[in-house]
Amino acid sequence: MSEPKDSSAQDKSSRKFLVVVDETPECEVAIYFASRRAAKTKGRVALLYVVPPADFQHWQSVKEVMEDEARDDADRILQNLAENVKNTSGAMPELIIREGNTREEIHAQIDEDPRIKILVLGAASGGSSPGPLVSSLAKGGFVDDVGQGRAVPVTVVPGNLSKEELDELA
Repeated sequence: MSEPKDSSAQDKSSRKFLVVVDETPECEVAIYFASRRAAKTKGRVALLYVVPPADFQHWQSVKEVMEDEARDDADRILQNLAENVKNTSGAMPELIIREGNTREEIHAQIDEDPRIKILVLGAASGGSSPGPLVSSLAKGGFVDDVGQGRAVPVTVVPGNLSKEELDELA
């Protein structure tokens, strides 16, 4: 379920750059890039954190505590990122927490919000993998079916770009 935590009265028609938040270094690069693009295009950043379902079936009360803690952690992470986005883009981001499978929740968020125009992901630098998020989305042809019915471009930002290089691209 989506929980927009929106403290600004942005124009409802402004386009959004959706960034999926995880705790990887490349995520910060994607957030910075999206923030710069939003500033230059009078758009807005939406930060999506997907909490995986608690995998604990023995006691319902323990599962609920685990889910509450995961949601609190997600909220804390998003709140910590929000000020940087505001400073870079000029507007507070929309903060969204969803629970479930990451791929499915990205699709659902895009389908529910027609103002999302671009999905921005960060790719890991070095190594043989572009990172867990990009790898998991690329495996099943996510780019082909993102938005499940409407075209939403996916921008993959290399995680090894400097802020200066990102400023030039944005």
